[in-house]
Amino acid sequence: LSIFNKPSPRLVCLRESSNGFLFTLSLDFLLLHCCFSSCKFIVFSSKTYFQPTSKTRKTKFDSILETPIFKVNNTFDSSPSHPLDPLTIQEINKAQIIISSYKPFLGSFPSIRSLSLDEPEKIQVLNWKYGNPLPPRRALVIAWANDQVHLLIVDLNLGQIISHVQNPGSGYPPISIDDVRVAIRATLSNEEFNKSIVARGVNFSDLVCTTPSSGWFGPEEEGKRIMKVRCYSSQGTPSFYMRPIEGLIVIVDIDKGEVIKILDTSPKIPIPYGENTDYRYTSQDMPPQMEPLNPISIEQPKGPSFTIENGHNVKWANWDFHLKADQRAGIVISRARIRDSETGEPRSVMYKGFASELFVPYMDIDENWYFRSYMDAGEFGLGATAMSLVPLNDCPRYSYFMDGLFVTADGKPFVQPNIICVFERYAGDISWRHSDLPIHGFEERIRESRPKVTLVARMAASVGNYDYIFDWEFQTDGLIRVTVGLSGMLMVKGTPQNSTNEDDIFGALVSENVIGVAHDHFITFHLDMDIDGPINSFVKVDLVKEENPSTKTPRKSYWKAKRQVIEKEKDAQIKLKLYEPSEFHFINPLRKSRIGNPTGYKIVPKGNAASLLDLDDPPQVRSAFTNNQIWVTPYNKFEQWAGGLLVYQSKGEDTLAVWSNRNREIKEKDIVLWYTLGFHHVPCQEDFPVMPTVTSTFDLKPLNFFERNPILRARPNFDEDLPVCRSTNLN
Repeated sequence: LSIFNKPSPRLVCLRESSNGFLFTLSLDFLLLHCCFSSCKFIVFSSKTYFQPTSKTRKTKFDSILETPIFKVNNTFDSSPSHPLDPLTIQEINKAQIIISSYKPFLGSFPSIRSLSLDEPEKIQVLNWKYGNPLPPRRALVIAWANDQVHLLIVDLNLGQIISHVQNPGSGYPPISIDDVRVAIRATLSNEEFNKSIVARGVNFSDLVCTTPSSGWFGPEEEGKRIMKVRCYSSQGTPSFYMRPIEGLIVIVDIDKGEVIKILDTSPKIPIPYGENTDYRYTSQDMPPQMEPLNPISIEQPKGPSFTIENGHNVKWANWDFHLKADQRAGIVISRARIRDSETGEPRSVMYKGFASELFVPYMDIDENWYFRSYMDAGEFGLGATAMSLVPLNDCPRYSYFMDGLFVTADGKPFVQPNIICVFERYAGDISWRHSDLPIHGFEERIRESRPKVTLVARMAASVGNYDYIFDWEFQTDGLIRVTVGLSGMLMVKGTPQNSTNEDDIFGALVSENVIGVAHDHFITFHLDMDIDGPINSFVKVDLVKEENPSTKTPRKSYWKAKRQVIEKEKDAQIKLKLYEPSEFHFINPLRKSRIGNPTGYKIVPKGNAASLLDLDDPPQVRSAFTNNQIWVTPYNKFEQWAGGLLVYQSKGEDTLAVWSNRNREIKEKDIVLWYTLGFHHVPCQEDFPVMPTVTSTFDLKPLNFFERNPILRARPNFDEDLPVCRSTNLN
């Protein structure tokens, strides 16, 4: 089914609903739905593209739908069963009614930028048990009205707003559909812009414009919300990101709906060609030059081993945890507990874990590029940009799919379907093994091995050109592995050159007239570790080289572990060093193992990268949470977002770095671990036109938490456990 005049990468399906047929269009940012009887289309993205109606030229869409129709999921239609369950449809609708009747908004309903559960106090959640009444249900609302930010707390039980704070910080909330529409309309109605497009030979029907965030770069940007519009040509390709209209940026005041300035610096730079940019499988007209792979699938004859109760409570093997989607953070893991291998007691490991911010600075200082330093969670939302996962490709067979319930700018609920999947993974890995030969006195050879099966909760956020894949992997030995995968498309720069010898190239040529601009990705995680309860300490264990003082052996040196319990926040600001290695432990000093060790977990960093920007560079000031790889702060319900509550055009006045510099006590306190995982990306030709996934991980690993190997009694696999399927044409 095609609704456009030419081939399109958009996935369109037709389905039935209670109020007629619905089209579902899968785009870069948002699932779009339209009623069959009066079909209207909207294309929204803060960082991808938006093609609005124009009275002066033909575009691909005829009208703008104010409120999309979304499918309703029964999970969100029922009453919450856990204090951390997201707001239901009924609760969101109730919050909207309460806000609309609130006196300051009687004249005009505000633009809702975030409406989510205001989570109960931590002590209430920890003391709650199934069967008990839920703590009061409240909604935390960030709204924009009368050129001001409004932070509201709506008590859904009382039916009233119990807190209202205006302009709680220097930044702004995430931009909305209305903001994007204003910026694009102002751009398209500007005569100077139109002349530039005509001069470049671009048809307006092929014009695709994006609204990347502007960052903050000085007092001249004070007092107004701005967008910097960039455009592309989609002629001959679905991958318009590969055809930038270089040297043309439109700066728009979105509160006034006016163009402030147009930068048109390089009108002679050619638009790159569209050949060889179509990445769709159906468009590949040449066979792959490799032997084809036969389909592979891990089957589960008895079905999956995990259960999900009440839509959010996951139970698997010795683990149980709460799982939900969040419009800003994406995937959120809460109340992660593991059953003790000796006593069967459920023991606390982590109260809450999620990606708090994602910082992406580009390394081009040209006036059309310098501002590109995105804060993807706070400016766009990792959940808001999460698309439906693709069965059998994003997630294997027997996956369980979970929807996300979010809120539109007019305060109405909508469902993003299938944005989280949960599945068991087995890739032939070994959980533990040992073999002994008969030479050690045993009459027969011992061969003991156990397969490694893990549980994965996954979400993929398509933040414009980039796709971020978040995996939370739980292992039976108590380890939690967090993996971030990067894929999608490069943000490229057009160039008249086909040589990498030019001094002004801030990246590498990846195709003819196309530069892949060098950049970084930093993902900062909020990890509220509660090892056997909330009272924990942070221990830095330095591995220190020592000289051998004895002459009795020929060894000259060795290393030993020196433990230091950190007492203040500043001493917990850690930069990883390869030649000054350390371990980083979270322990509960009040609970000891059988032989006297405090129970704990340690964070195990893997491949990582650190920011190379100057500390006073404006993007780095805003993202100062990436100055260190590890931070530890006291628990504070209002300190969850590493870049601050309000990120758009923020100045860096409310970040993790600011909080940590208060140098509060962290010894034997309820404390939070912050870990930043980083990537440096110097693009290459293999990244064109779409990038193979690259990943990095870190582990949260038990440390004297169990009395011994917790999976010692795990059952091995036997032939009779699994059916044998064989091909008859094997050589």
